[in-house]
Amino acid sequence: MANRLVTTLRRALAPVTRTKTFRRIAPRALPVAERALKRVTGGRLIVSGILVPSLVLQTTGAKSGQPRETQLMYTPDGHGGGIVAGTSFARERHPAWTANLRAHPDAEAVVRGRRYRVHAEPIPDGERDAAWALIEAQWPGYRQYERDSGRTVRLFRLTTDATPSPFTGRL
Repeated sequence: MANRLVTTLRRALAPVTRTKTFRRIAPRALPVAERALKRVTGGRLIVSGILVPSLVLQTTGAKSGQPRETQLMYTPDGHGGGIVAGTSFARERHPAWTANLRAHPDAEAVVRGRRYRVHAEPIPDGERDAAWALIEAQWPGYRQYERDSGRTVRLFRLTTDATPSPFTGRL
C-alpha cells in the first residue's frame, strides 16, 4: 500500500518538477529546506528522500581540494550500485559535484543516516539509455532535464565495498 502511494505521488509530482517555475525556485528553496530538515532529523532524512532514494554526496572540490556536500536522488542499478545524474534542474552548466567526481572519484555518501565510502565511474555512452530507463522508472520524465538543458548530463555509477550495499532497495 505504501509503495503504491509513493508511486502515485511520484507520477503526480514529476510533471511539476519539470516546470520553469519549479526550476527557477527549487535551486534556492530546496537547500534552505534541506538544512532545516537536517537540523530537525539530525541528518537522517533529506527532502528528496521523502519520495525517492536519496543521499548526501561528499566530494573533494576539483579546484579547491575542499570538502563539498550535495543532496542527490539516486537510482539503484540492480547490481548493488547507485546511479546519480548531474541534471542541475536543466541548467546549461554541469553541477560542480560532477567536476569534483571526475577529478576525485573516491567520495563518501550518507544514505539513510549511515556513511559509506564510494567510488564513482562515469556511465559509458553505450549504457546511458539503460541507465536513464532505470532513473525514469523511478521518477517519470526525469530525462527531460537533459533535453531541456542542451547538454549531455553526466551520469555516474556509485559503488561501495559495504555489505549490504546501501544502494539496494526500493524504486
